[in-house]
Amino acid sequence: MKSEIHPDYHPVIFQDMTTGKRYFTRSTARSEKTETVDGVDYFVISAGVTADSHPFFTGKSTFVDTEGRIDKFQKRFGGQVRRAKKPSLS
Repeated sequence: MKSEIHPDYHPVIFQDMTTGKRYFTRSTARSEKTETVDGVDYFVISAGVTADSHPFFTGKSTFVDTEGRIDKFQKRFGGQVRRAKKPSLS
């Protein structure tokens, strides 16, 4: 292998923010947070969604409240959204 062309590959912990499950692996990703486990220094990276919390892998569907976003949009713009005209074929 050529020297100095490959990224630094080191141990990391990916931690699910929802469930707290931790995945010990190696990666090029870094973070400011570190932790020592069994004498090895790991970078700790928080992940919003992992296989432990994703609905596809868990089989549980979650309801996302989109109504609040729509109401907020309507209050902000009040139905005054301009729409482009359809192109005429003539």
